[in-house]
Amino acid sequence: MGWPAIRERLREGQRYRRIAVECYPGVHIPLVCREVSAAFPSARLIQPAESMLPGPEIERKFASSLGDDPVFGRMSSAGLGEFFDPERVAAMRAEIAATRSPLIVCGIGATVLLPDFDLLIYVDLSRWEIQQRQRRGDASSIGLSGKKASPAELYKRGYFLDWRAADRRKHDLYHRVDFFIDENRPDLPAMVSGDVLRAGLAQVVRQPFNVIPFFDPGPWGGQWMRQKFDLPDGPPNYAWCFNCVPEENSLALRFGSRHFELPALTLVHEHPQELLGAEVFRRFGAEFPIRFDYLDTMGGGNLSLQVHPLRSYIQENFGIPYTQDESYYLLDAEPDATVMLGLRDKIDPDAMAEKLKVAQQGGEAFPAEQFVQAWPARKHDHFLIPAGTIHCSGRNSMVLEISATPYIFTFKLWDWGRLGLDARPRPIHLDHGLANIQWNRTTDWVREQLISKPETVAMGEGWREERTGLHALEFIETRRHWFTGPVHHDTLGNLNVLNLVEGDAAIVESPGGCFAPFQVHYAETFVVPAAVGPYTIRPESAASRPLATVKAYVRGDA
Repeated sequence: MGWPAIRERLREGQRYRRIAVECYPGVHIPLVCREVSAAFPSARLIQPAESMLPGPEIERKFASSLGDDPVFGRMSSAGLGEFFDPERVAAMRAEIAATRSPLIVCGIGATVLLPDFDLLIYVDLSRWEIQQRQRRGDASSIGLSGKKASPAELYKRGYFLDWRAADRRKHDLYHRVDFFIDENRPDLPAMVSGDVLRAGLAQVVRQPFNVIPFFDPGPWGGQWMRQKFDLPDGPPNYAWCFNCVPEENSLALRFGSRHFELPALTLVHEHPQELLGAEVFRRFGAEFPIRFDYLDTMGGGNLSLQVHPLRSYIQENFGIPYTQDESYYLLDAEPDATVMLGLRDKIDPDAMAEKLKVAQQGGEAFPAEQFVQAWPARKHDHFLIPAGTIHCSGRNSMVLEISATPYIFTFKLWDWGRLGLDARPRPIHLDHGLANIQWNRTTDWVREQLISKPETVAMGEGWREERTGLHALEFIETRRHWFTGPVHHDTLGNLNVLNLVEGDAAIVESPGGCFAPFQVHYAETFVVPAAVGPYTIRPESAASRPLATVKAYVRGDA
């Protein structure tokens, strides 16, 4: 669409005298203000940043949420108005009220200064694009534009504070927005009316969909995804792929010939019951509780040796209501692939803790194989990893990670003495980790409880359904379907997340014709909202070998 077309559309609204342009953190605010002002040349421009609290005061005010840990903080419940100086806001509101000429308030917190607007424009941005701008030094934190900060510091500030406040404001404004602008491509933004976008999201939760995946290198990354997904040659590897993490991923909508990208989190916040189902919404609120992502170590190295916090620990220390229970589903594996999972029998916890501390201080490398059990990993194996279980995916594996969503809370215990891609040591959280390791999860317990033994639970002509996990301590259930013909599914009012783990392509259809046939390809994750109800999955073409999907949903008995 581009700025010229946006300006032309906005000029149709010259009758408006009070224009608010609310911006998500990370948006190129000077560019947006300049372009919107060009559509209303007689309007005075006011920028909210001038009414914010001083940067040091903002830092002091939210210090209890952010703390001094380089990675972790505590989820803030602050609203966007709390970043502002009440006296400055009152003075600016009085000045605005006394102004008779048209004016534009443009920036983060525009609606704090101008709550009674004639026209509301919301400029949005995906989390992944925000992170790219943070890495380029092209984005800052709310109220701290002049402070130098690392990408890691900016991400932490956004995750625990800025994005939370901005999401609350966006939710409050959602039904009042006249125009949404997608600024992911600042040189070619897109704009749609609020009514059109709201109608589009209402349609999304009535059909299967997938999100825009993103790929990132890492110190242990491999080459499988580059080859299978035809990814660019630039990065040294591709370690991660977030292919269903609505907290981070975005949606691509098409309105005629116009493409519009927006954070998938907007769908979660605005249509939680249709997307999640009434029971999941009751338990989790407007949070998407299931995560699918990829961990590629093919030709790479081991992941860090790690553990996730117990539910009580993450609640008490970080204000998160549930924890990252997870599992590793092996999409592919070389013959020497292993998964480190659980502790070896008869280890001494104190001796292990001491060796970890020595290694962290630059001493002798931690002898992981003396303390942690390694298990052979084969294609389509499923390893279950409830919180508190020490684990690590080894090299030469392609893991589909199926887990609960608060992914940032990984306590690294040992990272094999290597540096991150920024040539700096990666943060280790030994105290947190040691406080959460469940020392009784040793070899026999892990073999019995966490090495999935597929169990056939149903079958019919051309299909077989297996239960592959997860552990009773986890709230996610998974089912694998092998099929050469149509398989009938039903959400039963519960969010379904699936991945085609075997086969080239499949078609998802509605028995009642409620949505258009939806094509999925190998290794593609897709979401079937709770509101969909019955649906079928079949091979795209005649299948000589069975295809397979893995489906995850929230257990009703958890």
